[in-house]
Amino acid sequence: MSRVFIRSTELGLLIVAAIAFAATLASFELSQGATLSVQFLYYVGGFVGVFAVAHIALTIWAPYADQVMLPVVSLLNGLGLIMVYRIDAAKDLGLANRQIMWSVVGVALLIAVLIIVRDHKVLTRYSYLLGALGLVLLALPLVWPTSINADARIWIQIGSFTLQPGEFSKILLLMFFAQLLVQKRALFTVAGYRFFGISFPRLRDLAPILLVWAIAILIMAVSNDFGPVLLLFSTVLGMLFMATGRWSWLIIGLGLTAVGGAFVYSLSAKIQDRFSAFRNPLDDVDGTGFQLSQSLFGLSWGGVTGTGLGEGHPDIIPVVWTDFILAAIGEELGLIGLAGVLILFALLVSRGFHTSLKVRDSYGKLLAAGLSLTMAIQIFVVVGGITALLPMTGLTTPFMSAGGSSLMANYVLLALLLRISNAARRPADEATGNAANAGGPAAAQPGAAQSGAGNAPGMEHTGVFHMQQSAQSSHYSQEAKR
Repeated sequence: MSRVFIRSTELGLLIVAAIAFAATLASFELSQGATLSVQFLYYVGGFVGVFAVAHIALTIWAPYADQVMLPVVSLLNGLGLIMVYRIDAAKDLGLANRQIMWSVVGVALLIAVLIIVRDHKVLTRYSYLLGALGLVLLALPLVWPTSINADARIWIQIGSFTLQPGEFSKILLLMFFAQLLVQKRALFTVAGYRFFGISFPRLRDLAPILLVWAIAILIMAVSNDFGPVLLLFSTVLGMLFMATGRWSWLIIGLGLTAVGGAFVYSLSAKIQDRFSAFRNPLDDVDGTGFQLSQSLFGLSWGGVTGTGLGEGHPDIIPVVWTDFILAAIGEELGLIGLAGVLILFALLVSRGFHTSLKVRDSYGKLLAAGLSLTMAIQIFVVVGGITALLPMTGLTTPFMSAGGSSLMANYVLLALLLRISNAARRPADEATGNAANAGGPAAAQPGAAQSGAGNAPGMEHTGVFHMQQSAQSSHYSQEAKR
């Protein structure tokens, strides 16, 4: 019976999220002069049912996981669904029903990952396979035959469904880089040259980051899209800094980004148009600057309190349900509503970083930090794009924008964070018992229990997370290979 209430905080927050979802949806329906019909009960009941199942799954398969993440995500997903439903009411594109379907699939994937991945350290055994699969998915749209007429080659088509493999490749590649940084950390910390008091790596030690940079540039140039690859490259740089604590890697990364960006800019007319719109969207308000101009007009019209849900005209913005859904929220819910959404994202990211600090093994630290960082960078870039502080990248808002690929991938990301969080918060005696059951007599030895919670070889006090070198870390390496 105690297991039923072990996640009471999460249950209470989910109830609050369900009430907020129902109140917001009712507000929109009433603003349109409609009555609260059976369809309203269908949406609210579906929301409650789906996340109740997710809560029960966590109670069974990850009882000690963070209790704030799922309620925050449920509220973000619910608000995004309401905004998509509101846009759909104006444009009649059938977006809302598809968004509901993909939300259900996303939660199902979350549960599936929790069931399949019982211990995040198991993923270290397949890191190179996951990295290779990530590269294949990233490059797959370049060779996949499709009838989709788009200016960026980032989609594949399977029957009547379209999929963006890059959303999933990002997670797979982050798993690979987390393990690579744990195994090869010494390579990235060797002292080389010093300029202005900053230690830079030796030229031969730049090979891994140069390889990532070259692949990123190649894919950007061929696919005519720089958002997803820029997000991945920025996240890897952040993980590299967190693993080593050396500012030189960030400086090198920024330099490579500038050089690569200039090269791709010179080749892509699409990127040139986006940069021109960023510099002054009003120069061509009816052409390349139309989308961004309408976003700025809508945000200005919304002001502090917004026009009211259903009372604005966010549907004027082209494809507002994907790239610019935060602009729609800013217009109708105002600065207050948009700030509330950003606070929810900040809370989610901070819980992810808290998990990375609390988990005991180095791989878990880097993976949780990388997954949290990629979400933070994505939100920063999206908000910068809709407010003309940054060029538009085509990135979507996690858990809110319409689209199945983004929703499914982000629920997989959430599942991994919850799995790592469960390991970080699990009582030490239960963790030892689980290790004994999973690894046999060798895993039940005191040294094995400690090494399972320890760090990988070569981790010293120079990284941001103070990854310690342990005399017994070799036991963990041997256990991970079994």
